[in-house]
Amino acid sequence: MRYKRVLLKLSGEALMGRKGYGIDAAQLRYYAEEISKVVRAGVQVAVVIGGGNIFRGIEGKEQGLDEAQAHYMGMLATVINALALQNALEQIGVPTRVQSAIEMQRVCEPFIRRRAIRHLEKGRVVIFAAGTGNPFFTTDTAATLRAIEIGAELLLKGTRVDGIYTADPEKDANAERLTHISYQEALERRLEVMDLTAFTLSQEHGLPMAVFNINEPDALFRIVAGESVGTLVTV
Repeated sequence: MRYKRVLLKLSGEALMGRKGYGIDAAQLRYYAEEISKVVRAGVQVAVVIGGGNIFRGIEGKEQGLDEAQAHYMGMLATVINALALQNALEQIGVPTRVQSAIEMQRVCEPFIRRRAIRHLEKGRVVIFAAGTGNPFFTTDTAATLRAIEIGAELLLKGTRVDGIYTADPEKDANAERLTHISYQEALERRLEVMDLTAFTLSQEHGLPMAVFNINEPDALFRIVAGESVGTLVTV
C-alpha cells in the first residue's frame, strides 16, 4: 500500500443512503466494509464524520437559533454518527475507538493526540467526533486539523461525485474531471473542494488530499494502494 496512515472525511449526509433523514443501516455497513478493506491491508485509518443527516449548525441559525448554540448541536450530531459507525465496524471485527473533542466519557474517549496515534499503531480505527470542539468551524476543518495532528499522509474526502470538476457536473454537462490539481490552482479557479479554512490549512501544511466517490466500490482501497482515482490535490 502506498500510504500507511490516512484520514477519511465523510459527510453526515452520506449516511442517509436513500432515506431523507437519519442513518441508513445498509449504507452504514457499506462504509464500514470499505474501511475494513483498507485496515486489513495494514493501513492505519482515522475518520471524521459530519452530522448533516441529523442536524446542521447553519440550518439552526437560519431557524433562529443562537449561532454558537446551533453549532454545538451539530457537533453532538457527529457523535451519534461516530458511535453508529463504530458499532458497524466492530460488528465486522474491526476494533474502533471514538474520540470526541467535547468530553463525554460515558460514551467515548476525549480527544488525546498521543492516545489516538497509539490506537492507530495498534491497528484500531479512530473516529474523531464533535468537530474541533469549537463553534464556527466545519468538520472539513476538523478533518484537516486531525489529519495534520496525527501525521496522516493523505486526507481522503469521500463525496458523491468522482472527483473535482471544472464546474458542477450535476448542473453542467460540459464539466470536465481533473485528475490532479495544485492547491493554488484550485484557489485561483475558485473550485469548491472544502471550506476555505480547511483548504488553506491543508495547503500550508503540504497535506495531499484525494477527492473521490465514496460510493464506488473499492475506490477507497485503490486510492490508498496508489492508483489514480478521483482527483489528487497537492502543493
